[in-house]
Amino acid sequence: MQSQPVGTMQQPTAGTTNHQMRALLAMVGVALLLNYVETMILPGILDIQNYFSTSVSAVSWITSAFLIVGSAVSPLFGKLGDSYGKKKMFLIALVFYTAGVGAAGFSPSIYFLIAARAVQGVGFAIVPLALAIIAETFPKERIATAQGIVSATFAIGAAAGLVLGAYIVQDLGWQWAFHSAFILSVMLFVVIWRFLPQGHTGTGKKVDYETVILLMVGVSLMLFYLSEGPYEGWYSAYGLASLAAGVALTVGFFVAEARKSNPLIHLSLLKIRNVLVANGIGIISGIGMFMLFYAVVFLAEDPAPLGFGLDPIAAGLTLGPAAIAMLVAGPAIGRLVTRYGPKPTMALGGLIAIAGFVLFIFNRGSTTDLAIATAVSMIGSISLIIPIVNMISVSLPRDTVATGLGLNTMLRNIGGAIGPVVATTIMSTYSTVVNIPHQTSQGVIRVPVPFPNATAFDYVFYFGAAVMFAAIVLSFATKNYVFRKQASTGDRPVGEEAGHSSG
Repeated sequence: MQSQPVGTMQQPTAGTTNHQMRALLAMVGVALLLNYVETMILPGILDIQNYFSTSVSAVSWITSAFLIVGSAVSPLFGKLGDSYGKKKMFLIALVFYTAGVGAAGFSPSIYFLIAARAVQGVGFAIVPLALAIIAETFPKERIATAQGIVSATFAIGAAAGLVLGAYIVQDLGWQWAFHSAFILSVMLFVVIWRFLPQGHTGTGKKVDYETVILLMVGVSLMLFYLSEGPYEGWYSAYGLASLAAGVALTVGFFVAEARKSNPLIHLSLLKIRNVLVANGIGIISGIGMFMLFYAVVFLAEDPAPLGFGLDPIAAGLTLGPAAIAMLVAGPAIGRLVTRYGPKPTMALGGLIAIAGFVLFIFNRGSTTDLAIATAVSMIGSISLIIPIVNMISVSLPRDTVATGLGLNTMLRNIGGAIGPVVATTIMSTYSTVVNIPHQTSQGVIRVPVPFPNATAFDYVFYFGAAVMFAAIVLSFATKNYVFRKQASTGDRPVGEEAGHSSG
């Protein structure tokens, strides 16, 4: 199977504009909901731990269960979307998400809550499906801008979740973080079901579940190792066994795929240069972005003088400018991809991200400095993500785009799991003990607690800058393409073939 030419023209059809607007607004709503829900939980983690009287390791699975399941099922739901229709599978994924959110708010135990979050993780497949719906609905020369709008909206949802989540947890309790999210999820489901255009019905090809299960279990075991490593040790027997089994099953998946007539995705398509580059940068950008986010939260909330000692609400407000900057930058980055191609856009994004990390190293004396450095870094990060999503969208045949985006989402999540591990390892290695007041039945006592010090944060940001430099180097391997307007046809876009483009 050959990939479709990169940058070919897609003629507009009657009624397309209305369909595009409806699809875009629907996907913007999804982006807002998803990151709003996922970040509004964070201020309630400590309350949840105290409510169930559980350990830090156990409560960490509130996030890990969602991430692991979501990463594992993304390629599967992408394939199902390509086979049976993206809107249909999108609604099914959203049902899982809504059911998980609804059950979580009534959790009688930490284990029930973790299970509910795992169900919610199935709904994470709405992310690659949303991006695939945009790719299916818009002509190619407008895909990058539309995907940029959706990607930027994730930041607004995250900022709103941090601030509103802190208020909800503080005033109503952590359960209402889930209750409110359930109400929003139901409303969004109705809107999607009613207004999202049907789109293509799919190829009708059957899905080979046996090999897909190999990949899902393999990735889950590797992410399990990464999630448990900081708490149980990197050399624990069951941790290493999980890692070895995960690697073996993932390798087995690729071996089995090569022998199947209807694989999850033809391996030849994964060898396309731009698909390889997009997946490689996907892992790298995931490492850098999540490592940054993790370190910034610690820096904002750790007690002075090691951090700024902000409460969750103040921390969320401090990170607000970064969200606004991403909302403005997202569509602009999409237009850069369209006009100049993904290669220069990714190189520029890597440089901007490095500048942000450098600002963290040399200028983080105030919350204003923190907000500026975060905004710069996140603009750089999103300048990597939007081009790689577009490269997948235009490099693969139409009937495999959702699957390809699902795989790319999985790889970015693997990078996203590695980033906090790297940050945690560095911050636990370079720490300073601070005596923190703690209320007990005998009165207030001071408990010694280790917190990351200035050296720890410096090393995290140095490492982040190095990661983004690696992304720049890899971006040079991109086969660039652009879309240009043809003067004789007014606004009608004409694509430029990648085989005849610059780079």
